[in-house]
Amino acid sequence: MSSTDGSPVGDGEQRAAQALADAGIPHTIVRHGRVGSLAEAAAARGVDPAGIVKTLVVRRGEDDYLFVLVPGDRTISWPKLRALLGVSRMSMPDAATAKEVTGYERGTITPFGSLRAWPVVADERVPGRPASIGGGGHGVGATVDGDDLVRVLGATVADVTEPMPDDAA
Repeated sequence: MSSTDGSPVGDGEQRAAQALADAGIPHTIVRHGRVGSLAEAAAARGVDPAGIVKTLVVRRGEDDYLFVLVPGDRTISWPKLRALLGVSRMSMPDAATAKEVTGYERGTITPFGSLRAWPVVADERVPGRPASIGGGGHGVGATVDGDDLVRVLGATVADVTEPMPDDAA
């Protein structure tokens, strides 16, 4: 399979694109190649940094993971997330484990087409605006309506983030 620009499309991209199509929500796939920062990704996808929605994999127990959708200009608030889920400990798996449980490399992860349909928590800032999520391959994004995103994923919507520290932006 080739993309519209003639370059080969990887397995992760195919799975993500098929899962998005199967979800029946309007979406636009943008292939821009690798980028070095959030600002570069936002510019390449034509959105502001808050419009990039990172899909983070969080481990809450043995073989028990979830996806957390986080606006690009924010980071997970661990106390808020633990309180929401009623757990005392959580962690982010290493890159190899994240790939094993989702089928996607870090930086390409999306709930669409994941190897398992893990629960999804979306920060309250995701609905109500366009969201550019990972598209299953490096330098690939899928832009969807944030309301459609949380609806089709059955996401729990809550305030689970905080602003990025100034030195991390």
